[in-house]
Amino acid sequence: MRLRPSGAGRPRPPIRVAAGERVLAWAVANAGEATEGVVAGTRDALYVGPTRVAWELVEAADWDRDTSVLRVREVGSWGERRPEHLLTIEEPGRLLELVRERVTASVVLQRHVPIEGRRGLRVIARRAPRGDRPITWVYEYDAGIDPSDPEVQRVADEALAAARGEVGEV
Repeated sequence: MRLRPSGAGRPRPPIRVAAGERVLAWAVANAGEATEGVVAGTRDALYVGPTRVAWELVEAADWDRDTSVLRVREVGSWGERRPEHLLTIEEPGRLLELVRERVTASVVLQRHVPIEGRRGLRVIARRAPRGDRPITWVYEYDAGIDPSDPEVQRVADEALAAARGEVGEV
């Protein structure tokens, strides 16, 4: 892949991003991966090849230094397989710092609510970096907690109401 210089001698990332977005950091994932090509981050999203994942929809991103693998998991629905991207990146540059900062910045509130001993659920509020969309609320359930249980649903509803009140949503 041949890169064209841009600006002060820096190469331009070979990727298209949404109108109004600018690539802040990028790297090349090795060929042969489930997802390959350019991985780039903007203020608003992570681009894995042609796939755009808004930061507030990135559940977790983990870097394995020994294998140079970046694992990015998207937010999903309970009981369904969540989209996951495994990327081998030999030279991540500033991309890892950007991923950590943007994912962390999207979390408005995270609260663990115990139901059975230490097991329970988490109420999580996420916001788009621009703040131009409503807060997204999600639950994460610990292993062994059944979201269809009426008592779990009652506790989840109460926890969500309390969390919304805490961030000023009615």
